Amino acid sequence: MKSLISLLIRYIPRKYLLRFSGIGFSILGLFNRGNAVECPICQHTYRKFLPYGRINPRPNALCPSCLSLERHRLLWLFLREKTDFFKRPMDVLHIAPEQCFMRPFEQQHGAQYITADIESPLAKVKMDIHHMPFADRQFDAVLCNHVLEHVDNDLKAMGEINRVLKPGGFAILQVPFFSPVPETTQEDASVTNPRDREKLFGQDDHVRKYGRDYAARINRSGLQAQPDDFARSLKNADRFGIAAGEIVYKAIRPRE
Repeated sequence: MKSLISLLIRYIPRKYLLRFSGIGFSILGLFNRGNAVECPICQHTYRKFLPYGRINPRPNALCPSCLSLERHRLLWLFLREKTDFFKRPMDVLHIAPEQCFMRPFEQQHGAQYITADIESPLAKVKMDIHHMPFADRQFDAVLCNHVLEHVDNDLKAMGEINRVLKPGGFAILQVPFFSPVPETTQEDASVTNPRDREKLFGQDDHVRKYGRDYAARINRSGLQAQPDDFARSLKNADRFGIAAGEIVYKAIRPRE
């Protein structure tokens, strides 16, 4: 199963995976019925989550029901426990929206919840993150998870996120970190060969490998980085299939 999932992720274009993967993974979930792990997003329980990953699939990662991964379940709990995201209607921009979030977020925020992506068939708005078609100070929250490692100019993209946030609003800016994590972020626009990119940046469609300077990089965009080790405080991290060491990168637009 690990090899099959790896091949599907690696070679099927993302837009097709988004449309059709749900049915297949739900069927696979029937073989994992149980109560050892629980997805806090959809509340389904299983004997274990499915493996997931392009090269070396991670065990116990993917919820067969809502397709959440470890980072999604962590973010759900963080938004619930450490923000007012679920306590009031908010103007929310969700960049490259994940399927597991779309329905519950829209139920919470209604028409104020906007999804946007340059290619996803699931998003409401087609846009380039470097030039967002939104007004200044429009959103209370921006969610941008595992996107910045793909874009040409991440500082410009974060500057745009800063622009569309209301003063005091927040963004969630998760990115992958590959061991060993370098001290400074590595990028080289001249590297275009997919195999070389995979070797240097961890994945063939990544254009940089983030380092320990990521929070400082966020600050350069005008946002104020607030790294949070919330995952370490979770008593049920194993049950939710969450990596205890992952940091949540929340960033605030300063009040004026």
